Amino acid sequence: MAGGAGAVWLEIAPSAAKCMSEEIQSNVVVIGDYSVLYEHHHAHPTVTVKVTSPFGDIVHHKEKASTDQFAFTTAEAGNYLACFSVDGENKGLVVKLNLDWRFGIATKDWDSVAKKEKLEGIELELLKLETAVQAIHENLLLLRSKEADMRDVSEKTNVRVKLLSMVSLSICIIVSALQLWHLQQYFQKKKLI
Repeated sequence: MAGGAGAVWLEIAPSAAKCMSEEIQSNVVVIGDYSVLYEHHHAHPTVTVKVTSPFGDIVHHKEKASTDQFAFTTAEAGNYLACFSVDGENKGLVVKLNLDWRFGIATKDWDSVAKKEKLEGIELELLKLETAVQAIHENLLLLRSKEADMRDVSEKTNVRVKLLSMVSLSICIIVSALQLWHLQQYFQKKKLI
């Protein structure tokens, strides 16, 4: 699918965890590089990293990490969550972390592709553009199917609302008729009519 990349700086409080999430389709390569920034020369803080899939499966877990990388291919579509927390011995420090999260075509190593395919200059740029166009096309197809699903849900909801309206209107008419019949019977017994 369409590639995404983003580098962010996270400031992790001593008693909390910071989490980042990305909505990613299935069968997409994901690479994340993270590193702790050392502001204090005497302390080298470390973090615990946990990356989970949309269904809660742990994709990557590392404790006492200062610099590392996670890489995986998504098994299911949804929000993938990466959480970072300060390790126990560094609990008094506010830790700054650099996270570079890439997925899709942004993970491709174009230099190795160029060497393998013996491409240069414009040929490599055309290959990059072709890959980007394919990713955009797949993304548009995915959006089209999501739109069709949303339209189906909307139409089903519309039919159900119409049915509920008809049922509630019928109940109101029946209750009104019963009330008129009951009042007519009551007034006849009291000989007011």
